[in-house]
Amino acid sequence: MRIGILTAGGDCPGINAAIRGVGKTAILEYGMEVIGISSGFLGLINEEYIKLDESVLSGILTLGGTILGTSRENPFKKSSAFNAIDKPKLIKKHYHELGLDALVCIGGNGTQRTAAQLAETGLNVVGIPKTIDNDVWGTDVTFGFDSALTIATEAIDRLHSTANSHKRIMVIEVMGHHAGWLALYSGIAAGGDVILIPEIDFDINTVTRTLKKRAIHKKPYSIVVVAEGIPVPKGEKAGSYISKKISEMTGLETRETILGYIQRGGSPSPIDRVLATRYGAFAVELIARKKFGQMVSLKGDIITSVPLSEVGGKLRLVPPDNPLVEKARRMGVCFGHKTV
Repeated sequence: MRIGILTAGGDCPGINAAIRGVGKTAILEYGMEVIGISSGFLGLINEEYIKLDESVLSGILTLGGTILGTSRENPFKKSSAFNAIDKPKLIKKHYHELGLDALVCIGGNGTQRTAAQLAETGLNVVGIPKTIDNDVWGTDVTFGFDSALTIATEAIDRLHSTANSHKRIMVIEVMGHHAGWLALYSGIAAGGDVILIPEIDFDINTVTRTLKKRAIHKKPYSIVVVAEGIPVPKGEKAGSYISKKISEMTGLETRETILGYIQRGGSPSPIDRVLATRYGAFAVELIARKKFGQMVSLKGDIITSVPLSEVGGKLRLVPPDNPLVEKARRMGVCFGHKTV
């Protein structure tokens, strides 16, 4: 068999480990030929490929980013030039010209939705979920999340000492457009006093009351962790807006830090290396069994799969009644819950 691999969407730690997991399993266990497709779905449109043999796969386990490159190209998105180039038809044509028996798509929600659409056109597709936001539906966890969590937690740890030295409130903005998993876990792991996530409506008055109460009780500083996707006025950034409101409403010295892309870069954590490797190896097993139209997923500690048709268009969000939220609340963490 000949299989293709592409990586699409934003980069994150662990992608190369997944490529290696796919490639080495395909070559050594099943004797398959492996083709790397450059720059996501754009590579299939522009016919940009490389052969992935053992020498290419050697030494990439610990590398951040993706050796194949990536893009946010969505071939099904209509544009002014769409009528001139039927991108899905072109992808299908090049898939067959390349002699592929299957295509492995590594990416987040958008990539899995596109993979599902390609499967509907008749291509043999298997998806592997990755994102630091941990918001892909159908799996308990995506690789990239643990690495980003480690980076965010270390950053917040370091800000504790500055906050304490200057007796300030420190507001730290972490990634998470729709899902608050990264803010929730890093906030709890690093001892955040206030954690604001998109899934829980917050009242700024509740937040400032909590921070003033801490100051009255001689707590020298406070740590506020916010997800970038919390609702704020148009044109405002979450961290800057929350910092400004806290300063205005409490009179306490407040500073914000936006971690940004630093959360997405660098070498993957050991947990992400293992998870990405397991995902990659299982994707090849699915192909060998001719079980297509599936996305690899983790349920508990079992690697399994779910239909791609069920994944597209859905998000795995933090339930407001998540046990971790409740446990943190009982320990005094404020989530800004609106009071009646």
